[in-house]
This record gives sequence, structure tokens and C-alpha cells, in this order.
Amino acid sequence: MLQWKRISFGVRPVPDPVTTPSVWAVTSLAALALVTAFNFLDQQGDATLDLMALSLLVALVSTGARFVAAPGTAVACWLILKAFATPPMGRLTWAAPYDLGRLACLLAAAGIGTAIARLIHARAAYRRLKL
Repeated sequence: MLQWKRISFGVRPVPDPVTTPSVWAVTSLAALALVTAFNFLDQQGDATLDLMALSLLVALVSTGARFVAAPGTAVACWLILKAFATPPMGRLTWAAPYDLGRLACLLAAAGIGTAIARLIHARAAYRRLKL
């Protein structure tokens, strides 16, 4: 049997994602602050630790973003990681196996963060509509 329920038009069941340029700006500033803090703490230590911290940051920031923002977010963090956390400092170089792995890790973190947030929002919207 079909049961009709009134849906209010004032409340959106799924929140709108943040605009892509805003996500890129917040990610770039937060990544720069994080890498700078790590550089002050351990004097240009292990770049792997910086990569893991940036991946967590990207996943966290991507929870409010669209999937379209994921590649740009990953590239922005990779540029900051490459320029400020990986020797030689201040120069952009390309070492294919390492840099492709870092880009893939950052892109996966952005995609996973966005997907998890979209699933959580969709599940919450379904519960609100079901009641």
C-alpha cells in the first residue's frame, strides 16, 4: 500500500556542497600551515609523515566538497608537499614513481572523504524523509 507524506519545502534533505574554489583555498592554506608546522617541529623530517598528515587533512576538508574538487585538491596539496616538505626545498622536481604515488594517495583521500560525506548525508536525508 502506498502511503503519502508531506515533504516540507523549507528544509533541504541533503546539504549543498561547498564551492570548489573555496575548498581549494581552504585546503591550500591548511596544507601550507600543516607543512610549516611540521618543518618547525622536526626540521625537515620524513616526507612520508607529511604525506599521511596531508592525506588526512584532504579527506577532512573534502567532506564538504563535490567530487569535481578532488583532483584540484590533490594537486594543490601535492604542490605544497613537493615545494615545502620534500628535498630539494623550494624547487619543483618530478620523480615519476614517487610523485605518482603521492598524487594517487592524495587523490584517493579526497575521493574517499567526499564519498563518505555524501553517503552520510544521503543516509541522514533518507531517515528524515522516512519519518
